[in-house]
Amino acid sequence: MKQDGLNQIDKAVVRARFNKASTTYDAHDFLQREVAKRALERLDFVTVDVQKAIDLGSGTGRCARELSQRYKKAHITHGDLAWSMLDRARSLAPRWFSRQQYVCADVEQLPFKEDCFDLAFSSLSLQWCLRLENAFNEVRRILKPGGLFMFTTLGPDTLKELRQAFATVSGSEHVNAFIDMHDIGDLLGGSGFADPVMETEYLTVEYDDVMTLMRDLKGLGAANAALERGRGLLGKAHLKALIAAYEQHRRDGKLPATYEVIFGHAWVTAGPVLQSGTEHVFPLQQLRRRR
Repeated sequence: MKQDGLNQIDKAVVRARFNKASTTYDAHDFLQREVAKRALERLDFVTVDVQKAIDLGSGTGRCARELSQRYKKAHITHGDLAWSMLDRARSLAPRWFSRQQYVCADVEQLPFKEDCFDLAFSSLSLQWCLRLENAFNEVRRILKPGGLFMFTTLGPDTLKELRQAFATVSGSEHVNAFIDMHDIGDLLGGSGFADPVMETEYLTVEYDDVMTLMRDLKGLGAANAALERGRGLLGKAHLKALIAAYEQHRRDGKLPATYEVIFGHAWVTAGPVLQSGTEHVFPLQQLRRRR
């Protein structure tokens, strides 16, 4: 993603891949669950009266269900670009007396009126936006004064090992690009949010081999969707070269996959917008890929 907020991705491909991944997503989402857990824990340190909340990029509904447990009297909306994800989420939700609803929607063009939510939550979905400022403008529009926007997304060091390995065998883009934390903070302020707080945590997932990593990405629907991406399968020679290149990163018998996870939150106020924020970077932490 470029600094101007333009992400060169094919959103139709993004939608199609997530629709296809709705039945496999929960078998590969160990990193997503860990990131969502850390984001939800951050709600313990803020005070917001939540009557209506929306999970943007809700996937199979794990975070929305957690929000419904946290705010038991609130109406929770699942919002996702992929209808099959919403259908899967609905099949996993309580059938009786549910305060949850499901809306197939693009975060850059939300079908809601102004000032209708107290909380907008989004975990690891904003990296699929064409223009991040469009998403921020839309979230700012649908939040009430006093509303909170809590989100996570990915930074430019994400999957750096895979990106470097692909660069040795192909001149095409094979790994999605991601925007820097400082630029995200600037875009938040430009969209009218107050008191943005940005944090970065580095997580690594350890793999036995690179093919397991690539199967995880495919199972999540998170494979490369860049407009200039490489097309088709790698030939045997290129695949062998890719594996050899990634092997250069092996440490203590494992192959690392780095994720730069950006955590952010900001407020909607009725008064003047405050654009000064707080930024933190946390040390690398490791997660072991489940067998």
